[in-house]
Amino acid sequence: MHKTDRRRWLAQTGALFIGATGAAMTTRSAWAQAEAYPAKPITLVCGYPPGGSTDLTARTVAVELARRLGRQVIVENVGGAGGTLGALKVQQAAPDGYTLLLGANNEMAIAGLVNPNVRYDPVRQFTPIGRVASQPMVLVAGPKSGVKDVAGFIELVRRNPGQFSFGSSGVGTALHLAGEMVKEAAGLFIVHIPYRGVAPLTTDLLGGQLEFGVFVLSSGLPHIRSGKVVALGTTEAKRSPVTPEIPALAEHPKLRNVDISSWFGLWGPPGMPPAVVQRLRTALAESLTAPELRQKMGESGATVAPPGAELGDFQVAEISKYRRIVDYAKIRE
Repeated sequence: MHKTDRRRWLAQTGALFIGATGAAMTTRSAWAQAEAYPAKPITLVCGYPPGGSTDLTARTVAVELARRLGRQVIVENVGGAGGTLGALKVQQAAPDGYTLLLGANNEMAIAGLVNPNVRYDPVRQFTPIGRVASQPMVLVAGPKSGVKDVAGFIELVRRNPGQFSFGSSGVGTALHLAGEMVKEAAGLFIVHIPYRGVAPLTTDLLGGQLEFGVFVLSSGLPHIRSGKVVALGTTEAKRSPVTPEIPALAEHPKLRNVDISSWFGLWGPPGMPPAVVQRLRTALAESLTAPELRQKMGESGATVAPPGAELGDFQVAEISKYRRIVDYAKIRE
């Protein structure tokens, strides 16, 4: 071999060796970090203030995750912009598994469809870990309406187009989309009134300033059970095991395609080490079998997801469903 060729061959071989060694060291380092995970407390971000259904879910899950991971899991409430500020914080966090998101479909499926200013892609810029729970919404009639069931609701609104209103907790929320899905399915003209949260919606509904409303089941149950409002139906395809006495809206022939819920999942930042993701998926699946968690979630009106339930493809399918509703109703913030 010519001296020049030999030197070139040695240089190329050395570079390949160094590159392979570097890659191997990087891989070993990543696995070593994953095997040591978690080495410190984990922050579980909730994009809503304390007291709501997402916060309750986050705190319930945090307790069980901490038991299985052997480290404290601290819930951090980063409220604002319909949950998107909390999601953005996690999306921008280091992908080491120490900052996670307990998110809901509002910020992780709907927000980007109705608000062009959302600064993240909920699918491409997060690592899905697993589904946590879901709960239906419920369409209710206030005392002013005189309506006792969903058939009466459809007939009343059909005979008086544009004369009645339903309230939700805001434009582009899952509650809003549920109402629009009912409108589309039954071919109804009913006006949407967006409120800044559930409290003012409840005040107007109970006070007779509003005829109908859409609640998350856990928020509506106290008023349903006290007899202050009438539950017309829940929004998932089948009756909720929490309230089997309340019919699903889909049981009515005109509403058989109504199927929408408020759901929760666990995500991390993009680019997390696969071994850390698997550790979290295992811990989450084990957490969802805990009797204490299942009881507490059931008391809040939620149904716990099957342990190990896949999140990524589910999220994509839900976004596709919501996009159709958003386009139909021309919903924009």
